Amino acid sequence: MPALNGVKVICVGQFYFAPYCSMLLARLGADVIKIEAPAGDPYRRLATAAEDGSSVQFSMLNSGKRAMRLDLKNPDGQAVLRRLAETADVLIQNLAPGAMDRYGLGYEELAKINPQLIVASGSGFGSFGPYAGQPAMDLTIQARTAVMSTTGFMEGPPTRTGPSVVDFMGGAHLVGGVLAALYQREHTGRGQHVEVALQDAILPSLTSNIAGMAHSENSMPERTGNRHGGMAVVPYNAYRARDGWVTVLCPTQTHWDRLCDIMGDPDAKDPRFDSMGGRCDHVDDVDTIVERWTSTHTKQEVADLLQNTGIPTAPVIDLAELMVDPHIAERGVLRRMSDDKGSWMTLGSPLFLSDSPIVEPTRAPGLGADTDQILLEELGMSAEEIEKLRSAGAI
Repeated sequence: MPALNGVKVICVGQFYFAPYCSMLLARLGADVIKIEAPAGDPYRRLATAAEDGSSVQFSMLNSGKRAMRLDLKNPDGQAVLRRLAETADVLIQNLAPGAMDRYGLGYEELAKINPQLIVASGSGFGSFGPYAGQPAMDLTIQARTAVMSTTGFMEGPPTRTGPSVVDFMGGAHLVGGVLAALYQREHTGRGQHVEVALQDAILPSLTSNIAGMAHSENSMPERTGNRHGGMAVVPYNAYRARDGWVTVLCPTQTHWDRLCDIMGDPDAKDPRFDSMGGRCDHVDDVDTIVERWTSTHTKQEVADLLQNTGIPTAPVIDLAELMVDPHIAERGVLRRMSDDKGSWMTLGSPLFLSDSPIVEPTRAPGLGADTDQILLEELGMSAEEIEKLRSAGAI
């Protein structure tokens, strides 16, 4: 049986943050209803979206959910969400700060309707602190949280990370909060408010960078390129190979000794490199020696040689190579699905439970595709009541 079988989730989410959280819950078996404004999730309206409003981004984050079109600015729409909240277990939202409260749908109000309800709120900076209430997206959080200033090379400008790491770190943290609240509810019988701020979620990833700055008394460059963020591990870099690049790192003395034996370069036996501290002090010389060796091999040859001795390494691959990687395919987290409408790309689940099967995703729903069914089955509305809501512009 799926781990969250029988759990009802309402997701008033858009973009990546909350939708990723609710997608993970759906893969664990939760019944997720995605609430969208009349115009739909912004990712339905990207320049790259198809004529039917579908985009790869929307499909990957919202497959396996039911979709309901609901205007939360409309009093009738607000009333519908309150009724849905009466029997829901979890409500996830990442609307603009304060929006749910303005609609009369904040945690305090919903808890009066359903004391067992868990409301999970995602925002850029949280509900308190000097920046609370400021709008935020992945890029602006990277800027505000030193992620950009620590990404790239010393001589280059601050750079955003390639992937949207902030939104997805936030979504993963929000899942943890929801699951903890569900567990606690088993003992207390009460729901609670779960809050995750994107800034808080990404800060722990700067541990090495912060440590490096503290150790060097702010003299270390913030941007270290492909080297260790705290400049505390050497070698630690991407090195040229005959056909591209390969990453090599030696986190312990044993790893370095093994690498020296494989390279067979007498320069690597220089007494300056006999300790991690010495290698860090002479990082340019170490990198020159390592790259002199890697450049005589293909990136896969380097990876094969070093992996056989337990040295952490991997070839640097591009997106095209990633899409056909056999390990990625077997794990099933990134997958191409097909149905009677054709093929489509989506996400599986990175959470594997031995006694809880992953729920296979179904195609992401069209805008409001399940509205009538949800109103009929969840709230017992008649066709006349549904039509009245539609006439009022609530659905």
